[in-house]
Amino acid sequence: MTYAMFLVVFVILPILLLAWAMRSYLKRRQGQLIALLALVALVYTTPWDNYLVANRIWTYDPALVAGVTLGWVPIEEYSFFVLLPILTGLWLLALTRGSTPLPAPVPDRPRLRRWSVFGIAVIWLIALAVLLSGWQPGTYLSITLVWALIPVSLQLAFGADILWHYRRRVLLAVASATLYLSAADAVAIDAGTWTINPQFSLPILIGGVLPLEEAVFFLLTNTLVVFGLTLALAPEARRRILALRARLVVLAGGIRRPPEDAQA
Repeated sequence: MTYAMFLVVFVILPILLLAWAMRSYLKRRQGQLIALLALVALVYTTPWDNYLVANRIWTYDPALVAGVTLGWVPIEEYSFFVLLPILTGLWLLALTRGSTPLPAPVPDRPRLRRWSVFGIAVIWLIALAVLLSGWQPGTYLSITLVWALIPVSLQLAFGADILWHYRRRVLLAVASATLYLSAADAVAIDAGTWTINPQFSLPILIGGVLPLEEAVFFLLTNTLVVFGLTLALAPEARRRILALRARLVVLAGGIRRPPEDAQA
């Protein structure tokens, strides 16, 4: 199976079906936010993926890609960077028929935000230690965690309490999208479209085909998309942004204001 065929069957067709099903519910702002997430995903994922391919942590069958590469990565992979957030974003909206989170009061829970970030930071430091240790079987998993947990921690620092408030839709969207994309990935690996180098991955295969690291990758990327879209649409998040902006304005004004002694 060529990479282009994989994209058509498992990504593009589902996107078209979701877009058609959502045609009466999808709002312009929601579409704009999904497009922005896709752009951010492309920019943030490109260096990470090029590093993996350049170091042969995973490889592609040259006969199954178009042969057009940017850096070390085939053009189809860049397309996947863009299409995955669109697919997951539309799926999240489809689960709720395009409804935005209700303007119900969300309790401000700074301790939840702090502890969430602390937990992620511990995992990130462990992953970084494994990566720096040079232990080859842990390379793929550790570099994926180091790459993905930074933006996850930022999302939690801003709105872990908001995400917890909408936890049912968040968990359902992340879990279902991860299961689907992991299954599709297993099909592509089994077909030889791409190969995960066992030298740099743990000897744990889900269903005898899918490396654990691939499932973790889809879990993290779907988490980033669902967290980002949920926060962007939540009324409480918009109020929090306005409050932060007001504080920054006050702080900037205080920095610029000359001391009273200087004025005298």
